[in-house]
Amino acid sequence: MKNFISKWNQISLVKRIIVGIVIGIILALTVPDAASWVSIFGSLFVGALKAVAPILVLFLVIHAISSHKSGKETNMKMILGLYAIGTFLAGVVGVVASKLFPITLTLSTSEATEITPPGGIAEVLETLLFNIVDNPVNALMNANYIGILTWAIVIGLILKRVAAESTKTMLANFSDAMTTLVTWVINLAPLGIMGLVYDAIATSGLSALTEYGQLLLLLLGCMFFVAFVMHPLIVFMYTKENPYPLVFKVLRESGITAFFTRSSAANIPVNLTLCKKLGLDEDTYSVSIPLGATINMAGAAVTISVLTLATAHTLNISVDLWTAIILMVVAAISAAGASGVAGGSLLLIPLACSLLGISNDIAMQVVAVGFIIGVLQDSCETALNSSSDVLFTAAAEKAKARKAKKKGKVSAA
Repeated sequence: MKNFISKWNQISLVKRIIVGIVIGIILALTVPDAASWVSIFGSLFVGALKAVAPILVLFLVIHAISSHKSGKETNMKMILGLYAIGTFLAGVVGVVASKLFPITLTLSTSEATEITPPGGIAEVLETLLFNIVDNPVNALMNANYIGILTWAIVIGLILKRVAAESTKTMLANFSDAMTTLVTWVINLAPLGIMGLVYDAIATSGLSALTEYGQLLLLLLGCMFFVAFVMHPLIVFMYTKENPYPLVFKVLRESGITAFFTRSSAANIPVNLTLCKKLGLDEDTYSVSIPLGATINMAGAAVTISVLTLATAHTLNISVDLWTAIILMVVAAISAAGASGVAGGSLLLIPLACSLLGISNDIAMQVVAVGFIIGVLQDSCETALNSSSDVLFTAAAEKAKARKAKKKGKVSAA
């Protein structure tokens, strides 16, 4: 058994995940009732990721800030700029695609959700501000990453000034211990994803997607365009090198797990491990990755803009150029306020619809449509959101290295 486990762990994680996907599909299609116990592996895997992520982020950020040497530069300004540009341009893609390929919906009176959506941008921003000053224990319990980041940064800055080296060493040991724990959890990904695939196919199937096939095709088309065209162009502009090896790597090693967990928050440990594997600066990625899980939401911007304009087309509401531009901005800001959990962006659709005078009752029907197609829509959205956190963090570091190299040549000359 030990030899088998050793050889199994020597296989790349992506290949092991593919094996888990295949087994999950086979079990769901052949013995959906007899193998119902398989789904528990998916629930346990996602639960373990969600449980370890808040504590991991807290210790990583405190350690990174407290041990940061004065004068050492990080790329956070550039990364934040990339996050903002990527999210806004994704909203632009969604609006333009919806204007080129207008979609109408068959709306019903079914209830979408019992959760009340935010009433406006002010409410979204207010929620973000209150998350910043959340009780630290409460932030950890509820996986409020904005609150966790805020407290971790504040504590890290204080410890940087007053802590002895032995205290910083202890924090480094805690950080290493949590990283090792995350590695153990991620090694269970093949079993977890097998359970998630089985549960998705055995319970929902793909039959619910046929009625809204055109809408789903437009949404996924926009997301694929953002992932394979827009994001590579942004990375190329910053790094001046072929972006696709990095794009494919982050989609393969981060996007796959995010696709099945459908949670940017749950994928934080995966992204942190990938950043370490890529050799990125821990001082930077320990902050940029959990922050990106909250504000870097290109997929959410696509979802909000496409579904809002589909509603407008259904109701024969004309959207002029200036209204479309405002919608792009609102989609980007709203997306940054979307929660990093499955379906988090859908509840912001009523906010965008209110710009066009669409009532909340109709908007919530559109949210219901979003949950129907969420089997693929939300999975692809999360894969795009989460993988781009690593993509932009790595791009910023490459851009920094390129500038330093260029500056060195100029100095030598």
